[in-house]
Amino acid sequence: MSEVALDDVDRGILFLLQEDARNITIAEIAEQVNVAASTVRNRIEDLEKTGVIEGYYPKINYEKANYPLHVLFVCSAPADEREELAASILDQHGVVDVREMLTSKRNIYVEVVATDTRDLTQITNDLAKRGFSIESSEIITNHYTRPWAEFEFEKDKE
Repeated sequence: MSEVALDDVDRGILFLLQEDARNITIAEIAEQVNVAASTVRNRIEDLEKTGVIEGYYPKINYEKANYPLHVLFVCSAPADEREELAASILDQHGVVDVREMLTSKRNIYVEVVATDTRDLTQITNDLAKRGFSIESSEIITNHYTRPWAEFEFEKDKE
């Protein structure tokens, strides 16, 4: 994978998109990073083409969407099967996020949502059938994110 050289404008655009990509306009980004709106459009297009920006995703409150059980399973999978298993589990009912870790044990984190304990039990059984060994499970109560500070644009630099 080739690295992409980012300048301050790129980093500023990324920071602002991480803050609230849904509601910020191209014009607002342009104003905050001190460039023309057309430059912002071109930069975003380039960041998408090079894979720096992989997508735009809504933050969903699963409990309000009628999925009150939000669980993180910490699983182990054989190292030589880890990548394939991690990718294959995304199509399973209830799975909303899968993270592959660079460890020999506890190397796949699977985030799931369920309507009730019966639904959660079925998801757990399906994970086991697919070859995952569940090491632990935790109920997720909240999830917090923030834009990476290294991307924050400092107007004084320009």
